[in-house]
Amino acid sequence: MLAKYFGFTLIGLDGEVVEVEVDTNNGLPSFDIVGLPDASVKESKERVRSAIKNSGKRFPNHKITVNLAPADLKKEGAGLDLPIAMGIVKASSQLGDKDLSDTAFIGELSLDGALRGVSGILPMLISAREKGFKKAIIPSVNAKEGEYIDGVEIKIADNLKQIIEYAEGTGELKTVEKLSYNVISESVKYIDDVQFVKGQYVAKRAMEVAVSGNHNIILVGPPGAGKTMLAKCIPSIMPDMSFEEALETTKIHSAAGKLSTEDGIVYRRPYVTPHHTASRVAIIGGGNSSKPGIISLAHNGVLYLDEMAEYPRSVLESLRQPLEDRVITVSRAKASVEYPASFMLVGSMNPCPCGYYGTKQGECKCSSSQIIKYKSKVSGPLMDRMDIRINVESVKYDDLTDKTNGESSEDVRKRVNRTRLIQRERFLGEDINSNAEMGERHLNVYCKLSKECEDILRKAFDSLKLSARARSRILKVARTIADMELSQDIEPKHLLEAIGYRSEEL
Repeated sequence: MLAKYFGFTLIGLDGEVVEVEVDTNNGLPSFDIVGLPDASVKESKERVRSAIKNSGKRFPNHKITVNLAPADLKKEGAGLDLPIAMGIVKASSQLGDKDLSDTAFIGELSLDGALRGVSGILPMLISAREKGFKKAIIPSVNAKEGEYIDGVEIKIADNLKQIIEYAEGTGELKTVEKLSYNVISESVKYIDDVQFVKGQYVAKRAMEVAVSGNHNIILVGPPGAGKTMLAKCIPSIMPDMSFEEALETTKIHSAAGKLSTEDGIVYRRPYVTPHHTASRVAIIGGGNSSKPGIISLAHNGVLYLDEMAEYPRSVLESLRQPLEDRVITVSRAKASVEYPASFMLVGSMNPCPCGYYGTKQGECKCSSSQIIKYKSKVSGPLMDRMDIRINVESVKYDDLTDKTNGESSEDVRKRVNRTRLIQRERFLGEDINSNAEMGERHLNVYCKLSKECEDILRKAFDSLKLSARARSRILKVARTIADMELSQDIEPKHLLEAIGYRSEEL
């Protein structure tokens, strides 16, 4: 007898529908799975066999053939256990004739028939909705991921027995209740708050500008000056995420298996800080299954590289293309997958190996060649992509002992949200959300300069020996500063501040 059920496999960030065909025939007992299954899919034979027996059904003592269509699509993961098991039970005449052709089955089975959670449920459910499926059955542990998906009825189960009873019409499955997305970041308390950062007024201003326009920023200064502390405060002033941004970010974290089962959705912007020993594959993504890398996990958020010069040069250079294109294409022998990678790069480093070159805090003991070698780890092309460059000096003792707190992160975040709202309204209908993402055609429309501003920028271009990219990035930062001050046009003071962030000697 032939039975057919539908499952899903994950290819990049998209769920691909898999038609699971199961046929049982008389002959020597065997169990074959065809259709480009990977090792985890092939191993489902033993999980499915035990799960069916422990769910009160008979495992057929026949020749069993499972075809996973389309045959030319590589099938990965254990999420196809459930449709394979349902197909075998149906093909062995142990289920009724209930029509389940509009239902997608996703889940991994344990030997006792329990349904285990799988990675990538959210993108699979979105694809199921787009493919016209009306219902989806998923593990209970993945229920949170289905709470924000409209257009498809999502049912959850704890084990295979419950699903069999549902298919027989003798039981019912719990339906996931839909939730509306509400930004809850205002109720979240942050451990690191800018009000506790003493002094560093220029750095805090630059940090607000960077976050307001999603601009890349690098902090350079001696040890203990507060670079890392400033960077740790960035999450507390990041703008609230829209539902579209949250859904896109959640898809990436779900596909990577990094999504919390408690929340079900990423409602705060990611803040990712990889160790400097992280490999290039870990940073950009890839591996045997072409999983999203750290830069994709930082999508719509921040990638912070502490002690930037300590990272291998090859790792830093691999960031150049994603910083421009805001996507990363991971090409491997088995697949070529494109992941979004629109992140704000924040870096910090010392001015030299010992950390005291050009500072008043200590005496530099590095030779000229050591300093040149150290700084050369961050190449000119990569440094050219840093919109804002700030020298972070040591804090004075009087500032450290000052008992009054500065402006809170909550107040700063309100201004950042206001500035980002201006940008979202400006780029409505465009495929961008912030000033940092503007292309040349946007600069011609939104960054028009008066004659006075044009003269200022021309002088800076010649005296600082700036590149064409540097000019564009100065305009983008100036546009952000103008937005912060609710100015329709870029004024000389906005342009001068943006140039000042670019002319720092690092």
